[in-house]
Amino acid sequence: MRKLFGFICVLFVLVSCKTETKKASVLQETQQGKTEPTQKIPVYTYKELAPLLTKNDGKTYVINFWATWCAPCVKELPYFEKLNTVYKGKGVEVILVSLDFPDQLKSKLIPFIQKKKLQSKVVLMVDPDQDTWIPKISKNWSGAIPATLIYNKEERRFFEKSFQYDELENELLKLLK
Repeated sequence: MRKLFGFICVLFVLVSCKTETKKASVLQETQQGKTEPTQKIPVYTYKELAPLLTKNDGKTYVINFWATWCAPCVKELPYFEKLNTVYKGKGVEVILVSLDFPDQLKSKLIPFIQKKKLQSKVVLMVDPDQDTWIPKISKNWSGAIPATLIYNKEERRFFEKSFQYDELENELLKLLK
């Protein structure tokens, strides 16, 4: 009974945070006490994220699943940023899908993105039904992060591992042939 109650509470928080985050502008207090708009991060359920995982528009997509609390994820982020810089005008799009907690969007995720000066597209996915959406991304995914999906209209590859830049670039180049 306690587990059911805990699950219902977590689900309620996730759903209410998602709705509030999507509707409200993300604002930040300045030193003068005024508010000014800051970076907006799209918040998606899996259903809303799914179209980004199946595009067939001639581009190659590099989708990295990560979180600010995951040390291996944070360590490899510069490699995705470099990949984004090097291949941006060459038909490659890098999307960083944060799996951070929705209630930490303003307090942790946005400041992290600003501090690290991330230029890749960042989205926050909040979907508590991991047992449903994880196997839709890859049947081989245990749910551990970091995890990366690289795909285009001809091929789809999934990796449940950390990357060094050379490894990541080599996997991308296999799809760009």
